[in-house]
Amino acid sequence: MQMSDWDAAQILPRGGVAAWRKARCRAHRFAVSRARAAMRRFLEPLRTVFRNMRLLLGAGLMLAHPLALAEEATLAVAANFTGPMEVIKPAFEQATGHRLSIAYGTVGKFYAQIRNGAPFDVLVSSDEAVPARLEKDGLALPETRYTYAIGKLMLWSGTPGLVDDKGEVLRRGEFRYLAIANPKTAVYGAAAVEVLEKLGLRAQLEPKWVLGENITQTHQFIASGSADLGFVALAQIYKDGQYAPGSYWAVPQALYPLLRQDVVLLARGKDNRAARAFVEYLKSDFAKRVIRAYGYEL
Repeated sequence: MQMSDWDAAQILPRGGVAAWRKARCRAHRFAVSRARAAMRRFLEPLRTVFRNMRLLLGAGLMLAHPLALAEEATLAVAANFTGPMEVIKPAFEQATGHRLSIAYGTVGKFYAQIRNGAPFDVLVSSDEAVPARLEKDGLALPETRYTYAIGKLMLWSGTPGLVDDKGEVLRRGEFRYLAIANPKTAVYGAAAVEVLEKLGLRAQLEPKWVLGENITQTHQFIASGSADLGFVALAQIYKDGQYAPGSYWAVPQALYPLLRQDVVLLARGKDNRAARAFVEYLKSDFAKRVIRAYGYEL
């Protein structure tokens, strides 16, 4: 039974009440302190459990989110594939969370750059020869190479009616300049030269050549009027069933080698998740639809 302050005042002598009150306060504080210590000992294991659960949950969410594992890959892409690549790149990045850095150019120059240590993870080539050579050099992974598209060569002019549907404009020679991609470094340029040789027109027309650094620059020469006509990739003047304004001749396949275009994972990109993911993505249904839309065969 607890004693009240009034009871204490009746029983204890003068001065004893104050001492009794102090003793009671000390006892109360001691009891509260012991209770709090006991509660802390009880709660500490629970806090540890909850803390570990939060860490595990956070790690799981990070692994589940694609951005947590996102990487960046650097691609060397043949200039003729610029159009499709500009459609495929954002779709790939959105689907995977990875990022792509792209350089467009000729495979001949890319080959030299890769041999000299250029930081490319993937080669999207305009032929099959360069990826095969990189494999032999130990600079590409053979099991990753495959043909992603087959290109088509076109003779095109921005002037309506200049190019006929049989290419006879080449025999007539009634033009000033003929644009061709540099045949030493550009696959489509080499194919164009072979066409002229098979037609027996190389010697006649070579003085009129305007050489583009790559197929993109060649197209620019024609589009700007700097050249009257020239050889380009079908993908540069065709999309979704529509041709660019002007006139064109679809060069028969018998006049030039099959333009089988291969992609390959380079040795530098062996452990790059973004690079491997892109090589696989180029096989996807979406990528194939885009490639076909630009006139390539698969």
